[in-house]
Amino acid sequence: MDMRVKQNVSRVSISLQEKVLYELDEMVGECGFESRSQAISEMINRQVAEHKTKLDDSVMVGTINLVYDHSVRGLQKKLTDIQHKYIDEVISSLNVNLIDAQTLGVILVQGPAKKLKMISDKMVSCKGVHTGKLLMSTAIMPPLHPLPR
Repeated sequence: MDMRVKQNVSRVSISLQEKVLYELDEMVGECGFESRSQAISEMINRQVAEHKTKLDDSVMVGTINLVYDHSVRGLQKKLTDIQHKYIDEVISSLNVNLIDAQTLGVILVQGPAKKLKMISDKMVSCKGVHTGKLLMSTAIMPPLHPLPR
């Protein structure tokens, strides 16, 4: 049984320089997209989601991806404390030990875009965090039951 939801589709036409079209076709093949339309749709969805994070405070889902030095004194506690402080937005986290005292942290979050950005900024700015990035999507998870206060 096919469980995919049927969505209305509109056909649009665009004009591209030949070089851009050639590069698009190469990307479609290399990335495994089924068609140009699928690739372009994915790119547009990504740009719309990024645009929304700058303009409004829509509820979004995302991940905060960190690479940090777990040997920095107090860093893991600080990152955990931030997650507990924003427990309504932090859904789950995963830490993977890498080589050379490095840890990859992936924190699943959902909430108002501005708040998720603020949480990400707090984590990324911690001493010992080498890289960090917030990735968001306009898709959201089903509602979760709030904790009793």
